Amino acid sequence: MIYCDTSYLVRLYLDDHGFQAVRELCAKQPVASAAHAQAELPAALHRAWREGRLQAEAFAALMEQFETDCSEGAFHWQPLTARLFAGMGALYRSLPSGTFLRAADALHLLCAASNGFTEAYSHDRHFLAAAPRFGLEGMDVIA
Repeated sequence: MIYCDTSYLVRLYLDDHGFQAVRELCAKQPVASAAHAQAELPAALHRAWREGRLQAEAFAALMEQFETDCSEGAFHWQPLTARLFAGMGALYRSLPSGTFLRAADALHLLCAASNGFTEAYSHDRHFLAAAPRFGLEGMDVIA
């Protein structure tokens, strides 16, 4: 099983840069992600519609496909526990002042590490740079 953040999950639905490589990777093994990606992915699809990269019909079809994929178990959603949230303050206190790390990415990284993953896939440079602080190897198959 591989751990993917939302930047990878969205490429399973949108033809964003690198989508072929991400789809090929994710077709080979089960995909896990933090539970909050269930909110981030629809938001990303809505953004694509809002920005005119998707027509209304395509947006509706992709939303329906994501909901079907979720109900059929296509993703292994990793829980966001109270303990994980409680660790956020300590995490940010431990980061150097120059570290840029969004809360959603920190949740992904904490979630991956706390569930025993050693690698986490993302196309976000800040996520990838922060991954070693969580004992993770940040991976990106997008050239």
